[in-house]
Amino acid sequence: MNVSDLLTEAYDRLPDLVRAAVDGLGAEQLRHQPAPGANSIGWLVWHLTRVQDHHVADLLDADQLWVSGDWAGRFGLAADPDDTGYGHSPAQVAAVRPESAQALIDYYEAVAARTGSFLAGLGPADLDRVVDEAWDPPVTLGVRLVSIVEDDLQHVGQAAYLRGLIEAG
Repeated sequence: MNVSDLLTEAYDRLPDLVRAAVDGLGAEQLRHQPAPGANSIGWLVWHLTRVQDHHVADLLDADQLWVSGDWAGRFGLAADPDDTGYGHSPAQVAAVRPESAQALIDYYEAVAARTGSFLAGLGPADLDRVVDEAWDPPVTLGVRLVSIVEDDLQHVGQAAYLRGLIEAG
């Protein structure tokens, strides 16, 4: 199997999972935290999208989609390119307030489209390129792409679980 096709297969599973986790939920359901300090569905999907947007933009040496257009405004946040949710306090988690499920879906789909275009042009040799020398061993493009999709899959699974808790309610 072509490496680009394999990565595309993995990433192409995410849009349906994101939609299934949020579609039809109201703003309060998206913001619901099942316990004090816990992550909400809206925060989880925002975060997984921010991580993909941040990391893929870095790989492309391009601006993040978050800082272009009105994405941040649709979440009640500033367009801070460094804010991906890592290390968020409970107050910061609660401050992520998507205006709707559609805002989460739209932002994810925009990021996924750019990621898909990037993946389509990759060949096997591209995956060995070192993209981050701050780690030992240095991180290659292949490792970074696997890390992104792994993180996204974990968080969308958490969002789906929380949706189940809300619906069982």
